[in-house]
Amino acid sequence: MKLVILDRDGTINVDSDEFIKTPEEWQPLPGSLEAIARMNHAGWHVAVASNQSGLGRGLFDVATLNAIHAKMHKMLAAIGGRVDAVFYCPHTPDDQCQCRKPLPGLFEQIGERFGVDLRTTPVVGDTARDLVAGAAVGCQPHLVLTGKAESLRPTLPALQGTPVLPGGYPEGTRVHKDLAAFADWLITRSPAPRPA
Repeated sequence: MKLVILDRDGTINVDSDEFIKTPEEWQPLPGSLEAIARMNHAGWHVAVASNQSGLGRGLFDVATLNAIHAKMHKMLAAIGGRVDAVFYCPHTPDDQCQCRKPLPGLFEQIGERFGVDLRTTPVVGDTARDLVAGAAVGCQPHLVLTGKAESLRPTLPALQGTPVLPGGYPEGTRVHKDLAAFADWLITRSPAPRPA
C-alpha cells in the first residue's frame, strides 16, 4: 500500500494563530483538496497527523473537532477524494505526551494502523516539527510553502529540489510550493501503485 501522511493546518487548510475552532473557520487552501483527490486517483492512501492542542486548552471539544473533519471529508468526497484516517494529539505542550509533534507518537500509531513501512512514506507539512516527527520514524520529509512556511517563499531561489533551509529541518527535506505541487511531484516521479 502506498501512503502519504499530511499535516492539517497550514498544509490542507488555512492556518490560524487563534486555532481552528469551528467548522466555519476550517477553509481549504486553494487546490489542496484537489491535490488529495489526484493522489487518491493515482493509487495513494492519505492519512492526516495533526496537533490539536485546542482540545487540551478547552477551546473546542471532540464533537466540534469531529464536525470540522466531517466538513473536510464531505468537501473531499464531492470532488472524488478521501482521507483514510485522521490522527490527532489532543494535548498541550505542558502535558509531556509522546504524540505531540515533533515527537513521533502519531506516526507510530499510523504505521501500526496501516501496517506500512514508514521509510517509504512521504510526510508533508508546513513546519519543521511536522517533518521532524515523521523523519524520526524514517518518513521522507516534504515542506510545503503554505501556512507557517509561506514566509520562506522569498528566501528560496528555487521551489523544487532540496535547497538549504533554515536550521531545524530534517536532512533531505524537499520543498514544494504547495500541496498541489507536491502531488504533481509524487504522481510523476514513479508509476502508480497497483490497486490492492
